[in-house]
Amino acid sequence: MPTALITGATDGVGRVVARRLAAQGFHVLAHGRDRDRGASLVAEIEKGGGSAAFFASDFSSLAEVRALAETVLQRTDRLDLLVNNAGIGTAGGGPRRRTSADGHELRFAVNYLAGFLLTHRLLPLLRKSTPARIVNVSSAGQQAIDFADVMLTRDYSGTRAYCQSKLAQILFTIDLARELEGSGVTVNALHPSTYMNTTMVRQAGVPPASSVETGADAILNLAVSPALDGRSGLYFNVLREARADAQAYDAAARARLRALSLELTAS
Repeated sequence: MPTALITGATDGVGRVVARRLAAQGFHVLAHGRDRDRGASLVAEIEKGGGSAAFFASDFSSLAEVRALAETVLQRTDRLDLLVNNAGIGTAGGGPRRRTSADGHELRFAVNYLAGFLLTHRLLPLLRKSTPARIVNVSSAGQQAIDFADVMLTRDYSGTRAYCQSKLAQILFTIDLARELEGSGVTVNALHPSTYMNTTMVRQAGVPPASSVETGADAILNLAVSPALDGRSGLYFNVLREARADAQAYDAAARARLRALSLELTAS
């Protein structure tokens, strides 16, 4: 049975993706912070004849991310799919600048660094499970990283922080694709849909403009579509291949982000 790990699986689009992958025969490893929602998701999947397990972890702590990776490595001998979906939006936690348990700007930490660290810790298992895929759930909201102030100590806004963290995911995607070339592991990123009907969007006070089902369709396209076999380092706007912010294609910027990320996560 193929195995998929979905982060941020207990709510919104992640929950829909988890249910659909289970229905397609995946053993689903569902990550989230809320144990009750996690238990209800597992029960829902099992009631439908699927297989799932829940793993609790707070991605504002890199120690918890490392612990999650270790638990996954202990609990399964294969990982065919990793969907890095967990994140916080422009308004989550309030308008003021906040920091993670490790002292990093919170959106950069949760939306980007956590997935960077988790992916690196799980790469040996993904390589062993080839062909395998990594899907990074990013956004069309992107802003170039200011390497002179990555943690946004000046002129902070939640929107700026969110957009920078989402572009960081795309730089990571392209950089990792180069590293994994020929390995049998592919990695792609996407904007799943605009203003889906999710908690993140409602917290921002924005009227939903699309459904979580539309976003799930887009994520599953990268996760399981035969059309993506062997294709890597791409960015999709929903179901169509697209161009991200220009910084994503700057090799020097990607190298700079990689070096900073390895330093911050001690990977």
